[in-house]
Amino acid sequence: MAKRRWTVGTVVAMLALGAAWSLPRPSNDRPWIPNQAVLPEAEFLGDTVRIRDVRNTRYDSPEDYQPRYDDRTYDLGRLTRAWFVVEPFSDFGGAAHTFLSFEFGGSPIAGTLPSGESRTADSDFISISVEVRKEVGESFSPLGGLLKRYEIMYVVADERDAIGLRANHRQDDVYLYPVAAPPDRVRALFVSMLEMANALRDHPQFYNTITNTCTTNIVGHVNELVPGRIPWSPRILFPGYSDRLAYDLGLVDTDLPYEAIRERFRINDAARRFADREDFSAGIRGRVFP
Repeated sequence: MAKRRWTVGTVVAMLALGAAWSLPRPSNDRPWIPNQAVLPEAEFLGDTVRIRDVRNTRYDSPEDYQPRYDDRTYDLGRLTRAWFVVEPFSDFGGAAHTFLSFEFGGSPIAGTLPSGESRTADSDFISISVEVRKEVGESFSPLGGLLKRYEIMYVVADERDAIGLRANHRQDDVYLYPVAAPPDRVRALFVSMLEMANALRDHPQFYNTITNTCTTNIVGHVNELVPGRIPWSPRILFPGYSDRLAYDLGLVDTDLPYEAIRERFRINDAARRFADREDFSAGIRGRVFP
């Protein structure tokens, strides 16, 4: 009899847990931290895309900043390269944030930067980062990420924001890897990510520590374009090792052995040197001299 009561109690507890897990609904209407309060929006016009609310915050510290946004227009035909960014942020080697940057070459079309600001070389680089969208006073935990505690967002930002925040203010190691992909694939990837950013404006989603993260979203976009290009691997769940996975799959554009690429593509020293310069993006790639 006791065994039967234990079994019924267990079933009831499991049902209650399942019901509680299914009750929350994702929302875009919460008291977000200032730097994540605004969702970007992309408008496609033939071969151009106008992106509203590109974040370009400048930081005194990770917590001391005034959010800044502007609108920018890009010629999709000028997309030349994607860059894979890995930011380990813990003593545990598997913990990291990953995102992509996109590079435009050739002559720029008219920009839509704020009045009084000239278009610079850094306008030709744009980052898209899939992130936990935090509420004021909220901190991230992997367990909370399994329990529908956080929404997810696509941040579209310039590199002095997206990379400078991590390298110079959080002082995490940041690795910037050139992606081996032809321009047409880069363009399709860029468009796919912007379309998802648009979709989240009307259909918010919860972050999930296993199924809906920074890295799983990148993998999803790549495999949507080329099915099976990135097969499942534990290194997707532990993105601190994702650069090794990308290297093994031939996705890093380099002839160096793997043992040398982290030293070659770590950009922290250059990020400090070029922190306040308009040619930040060129500087962290070694294309200009201090």
